[in-house]
Amino acid sequence: MSHTSAVPLLPPDIAVLERGWLSANNILFTGAGDAALVDSGYCTHAAQTVALVESALGGRALARLLNTHLHSDHCGGNAALQARWPGLATLIPPGQLDLVRAWDAYALSYTPTGQDCPRFRADAVLAPGSSVALGGRDWQVHAAPGHDPHAVLLFQPQLRLLISGDALWENGFGVVFPELDGADAFAEVGATLDLIEQLDPATVIPGHGPVFGNVPAALALARRRLAGFVADPLKHARYAAKVLLKYKLLEWQQRPMDEVRAWLLATPYFMQLHARHFSAVGASAWMEQLVAELAASGAARVQDGVLHNL
Repeated sequence: MSHTSAVPLLPPDIAVLERGWLSANNILFTGAGDAALVDSGYCTHAAQTVALVESALGGRALARLLNTHLHSDHCGGNAALQARWPGLATLIPPGQLDLVRAWDAYALSYTPTGQDCPRFRADAVLAPGSSVALGGRDWQVHAAPGHDPHAVLLFQPQLRLLISGDALWENGFGVVFPELDGADAFAEVGATLDLIEQLDPATVIPGHGPVFGNVPAALALARRRLAGFVADPLKHARYAAKVLLKYKLLEWQQRPMDEVRAWLLATPYFMQLHARHFSAVGASAWMEQLVAELAASGAARVQDGVLHNL
């Protein structure tokens, strides 16, 4: 009989709204002090996010919104939450405050990835080395570069509870986006995994997937995955391309292949990946390979010229 570890229990004043892959998990704090939310999901789920938060708050106002990083699946609901609660104070990782205030959708990654994110307001930064009060407890803010150069982790030492964003999931970590831009960021992923090990959390609330408690096993798996990418960067580039296409397919659900090809050609990250890693194959043939690999893995299906999400 196989043994599965029980899902760790969280304090009753911390609610994790587990959302899947298009929208990151939302973490709601309803304890002492003002009500706060960490991460807000993708924009196509924004109305649902507002409804879920409103229901959980039971008439209280949401006072603060924090983002672990500014990828569209973590902050796409910011604008809708700010519209619902106009007094909402929004805190983002440092390094992108000016980009948000000027709303540079290219530098913020939304244009290059072909993803949408409605413009939102940012009021202050989550500075690494500082702490932030959530639900009456002090949470440490730590820099967590790798998946995103500006990302932060939030750690509560008494509870040994970590909010990891996309730096660590139970089964890996997020695409290392700086690598797609030509930066050498695999070492930063490794350093962030080392930091998590040093913090020694008992429980992790990840950006995607369920809350988990077997942190050493998750770290070991993440390090094996990282070692595979370091040994074969092409493997990471192929994985990244498939993740970006699958993510868009989660939003679309289905799309005629002609429109899929047009979107791929118009999305800078795909053309960049093709030019840097796969230029030996023509762009059209490479796109067909990507779609075929998604279908072979059971993540999609092509039928009558239409790509379907599975």
